[in-house]
Amino acid sequence: MHRRLFACLGFGLTLAMLPMTLSTPAQAVTINLTIGTSLNNGRAITCRGGERILRNRGFRDIRRIDCRGRFLIYRAWRGGSRFEIAVSAHNGRVVDVRRIRR
Repeated sequence: MHRRLFACLGFGLTLAMLPMTLSTPAQAVTINLTIGTSLNNGRAITCRGGERILRNRGFRDIRRIDCRGRFLIYRAWRGGSRFEIAVSAHNGRVVDVRRIRR
């Protein structure tokens, strides 16, 4: 008798907890990258580090164009468009963002 009661309670509790354990559907996240955005919290940035940060911000197929001066220049794809991004090597701030035609 007790086994059956505990089995029913356990089953009922499982059914009650089921909606809380189901995962929620994924939603698209828009990540804004505009002039003046700090990529590295005001710290100096390397060419490889800038590429990694841009990848984490949703860019793909990132190409390093120029990493020798004060500004690090990248070309990357995001959302079906190609962009050229200039980042200050000194403080990691985005200096320029241009959308490039295919």
